[in-house]
Amino acid sequence: MPNAKVLQEKAQAVAEVTEKLKDYSCTIVTDYRGLTVAQVTQLRKSLREAGVEFQVLKNTLARRATANAELSALDEHLTGPTAIAFCKDDVVTPAKILTDFAKKNDALKVKGGVVEGKVVGLDQIQALANLPSREGLLSMLLSVLQAPMRNFALAVKAVAEKQEGGAQEA
Repeated sequence: MPNAKVLQEKAQAVAEVTEKLKDYSCTIVTDYRGLTVAQVTQLRKSLREAGVEFQVLKNTLARRATANAELSALDEHLTGPTAIAFCKDDVVTPAKILTDFAKKNDALKVKGGVVEGKVVGLDQIQALANLPSREGLLSMLLSVLQAPMRNFALAVKAVAEKQEGGAQEA
């Protein structure tokens, strides 16, 4: 018979992962088999700096959490050594960090994940990684919003200069 304390700890871990799967905007499942300790440390550091949690989980606990979160489609990615990255706010940053790291280190394999409550595959995560960062998208939006005002100001300035030029000639 398993120890009651161990069962309680496992139930708490499942509850925490279930909460993250439900509440966080992005969850990415990876296979880290073959990475050295130094490489994993470097990956964890870069993810932590971006506000991303990176956990190594037993697949049985992760499957229980996906069942509780009604995301059982994610179970197909829960094979072999599994590490999961969780991010509350930004969906692009963890995808970008993990895919860039996987390009440099063949041992890391991105399998799939959950984005905004929907299970996605590797191709969608790579598409997310190719998007600009949140700050880049905001700066693009800002420049699009500023363009009409800038063009209007340039047109007004050109009309004013033309009228000044006509007044000086007269």
